[in-house]
Amino acid sequence: MSWVDKPAKFDEKVTQDGITVFVDSKALLSLIGTEMDYFNGKLASQFIFNNPNIKGACGCGESFMV
Repeated sequence: MSWVDKPAKFDEKVTQDGITVFVDSKALLSLIGTEMDYFNGKLASQFIFNNPNIKGACGCGESFMV
């Protein structure tokens, strides 16, 4: 994820509960059904993604297979 001031040409705009996220159109089908949450704890603050389509993921959390 990264902050953008304006979306790229083929980005899809997704808005829910007053929050807007832009998703690259090439990634859209892989992300259908994904839930995003934010965790704020004593040791870390992070976004957490729950994708029910994932069949496998790497140990670092950067990539997954659907």
